[in-house]
Amino acid sequence: MDMGGIDRREKLSATKLHVSQYVVAAVLVVLGCWLWRLQILGADQYRVLAEQNRVRKVPVLAPRGKIFDRYGRILVDNYPSVTCFLVREQQKQLDTDLPLIAEGLHIPLEQIQATLRHFQYAPKYQPIPLKQDITPDEQAFIAAHRDDLPELETLDTERRLYPKDGFAAHLIGYVGEVSEADLNDERFAAYQPGDVVGKFGVEETYDGTLRGIDGSRDIIVNSHGKEVGQMGQELAVPGKDLHLTIDLDLQIAAERALEGKNGSIVAMDPHTGEILAMASRPAFDPNQFSVRLTSAYWKSLMDDKNHPMMNKAIQAQLPPGSTFKVVMTLAGLQENEAQDLHVACNGGATFYGHFFGCDKHHGSVDIHNALPYSCDTFYYTLANKLGIDKISSYAHSVGLGQKTGIDLPDEQAGVVPSQEWKLKTQHDKWYAGETISVGIGQGATQATPIQLARALSGIASGGVFVRPHVLMPGQISSEEQSTIDQEFPGSGVAHISITPENWQIITDDMANVLSPIGTAAAAHLDGIDLAGKTGTADIVAGRQKNSSDKSTLPHSWFVGMTPRRNPDIVVAVLWEHGYWGNYSAMLAAQVIDTYVTKQRKGSGNLKMEEVAVPKTEAPKTAGDVGAAPSAE
Repeated sequence: MDMGGIDRREKLSATKLHVSQYVVAAVLVVLGCWLWRLQILGADQYRVLAEQNRVRKVPVLAPRGKIFDRYGRILVDNYPSVTCFLVREQQKQLDTDLPLIAEGLHIPLEQIQATLRHFQYAPKYQPIPLKQDITPDEQAFIAAHRDDLPELETLDTERRLYPKDGFAAHLIGYVGEVSEADLNDERFAAYQPGDVVGKFGVEETYDGTLRGIDGSRDIIVNSHGKEVGQMGQELAVPGKDLHLTIDLDLQIAAERALEGKNGSIVAMDPHTGEILAMASRPAFDPNQFSVRLTSAYWKSLMDDKNHPMMNKAIQAQLPPGSTFKVVMTLAGLQENEAQDLHVACNGGATFYGHFFGCDKHHGSVDIHNALPYSCDTFYYTLANKLGIDKISSYAHSVGLGQKTGIDLPDEQAGVVPSQEWKLKTQHDKWYAGETISVGIGQGATQATPIQLARALSGIASGGVFVRPHVLMPGQISSEEQSTIDQEFPGSGVAHISITPENWQIITDDMANVLSPIGTAAAAHLDGIDLAGKTGTADIVAGRQKNSSDKSTLPHSWFVGMTPRRNPDIVVAVLWEHGYWGNYSAMLAAQVIDTYVTKQRKGSGNLKMEEVAVPKTEAPKTAGDVGAAPSAE
């Protein structure tokens, strides 16, 4: 019995032994297969991964192109800066290092954590920008903790340096980090999170030209992420410098004229469409955007009821007031309704059972004094004769109610009312009494300063209308220019027919606006053939004006040019709540006087020490960026 038991145990042990041998053999086969796969089949793949651990690609950011005025005087410069990046290639837990990083870089811990969440789906090899314009103390902190915090890297960059006090801010624009919304736009397909792009004005329109092409350096790092050598580099291609059509002298004159006011001044060459000056107030500081925009500053801009982020030269849509009477005069003469029209102005007239007032009792008014007097009664009568459809047709023919096509973002189209427009937008019919208000540029009529500048100067040029633009010709290819034209559609270049007789009447009448009988007599300039038209646009019809409450005062308009026929310059002024139009006429006269003075000097340019763009110093630390008038 005992011997039988021993035999059974020996047989069981032999069976287990064989099973164990098979298991060991199977494991060895599996391990052999994996080893063969790793060393033979995956050799190239893991060689690349090993190389990537050993070699790090460091970006070399291309300096952004500078921006100059038409005579080569600098408007936007760059300054050297150092940015701190976080590299996630290191095989370590970043969370434990974040408090020390936050303390050393003077960044709230919550801000760093938010930045990491923002870039959580970005490729691991892509450095994350933590702080721009770091101070020397912060650079020293990074150097001192190179072994403890190998994930921190610094990168030499160049930052935008804009003029101070918001000088030409709406025209130039600013740069900022590309947003998530931008990245979802096909226009930003080539951009990555953290890239800096143009966000407004010229910086946005010509971002592709200004930004250049980034390069890179391939550096060799050790297991601690410390640089121990360099393998090669791809040089960055600097962005292209751009020359704008802006004349710095006129820009300064426009900015000074608007100081302390809300509104816009735009000056243009009617022959070419070149914008010579464009100012909008209140303004913003683009330098606040070029590094890291604070929520407090952004909130202050958004809460400002005067809209500092609006380029009022191309975006302010307001009733044009009596400046629209030039369009009415054109329509009346071309339709043979105004030549023999005589009106007795006794302070207004009644149409369709409603009395429409005029600011004065002008007495006998005809086509030769209606525009200088700015007689509402005359233009009420003329509007009633023409009808809304003819008025609308002529207004559209001179470019109102549509964008001009200027190469700046977010231009507005304004409004030219008509029967079709009201039916489409308000689902209501047009009433004849509404035409009366449109005849003096009120009612639903809305225009922007750039539209009025183009429209009135085109009429003074005999019916030739140009496309406004801010970039000097010949700086981009024809293909790029074609793309710009498509991105900024508008009325562009156009011609309308104006008889020589009518052209002379209109331009002479506009010149008489600056004569002793006109509404802008105070803006007369001796020895300068200045013509134009004032405008006073009421906020709400019939609302009582109160000089102590500016919000009740009308908007003040003036569009002027010299000479009266085929002008060389046109200046449009909008002074919000500025009251009478002759006040704006005096602002325009300052810009025109500067222009004529330069022309008469013959050089076309003043000495640099006489006129210089207001300078902003490059930041040393991250926090430094930084008598009763006539009726019109």
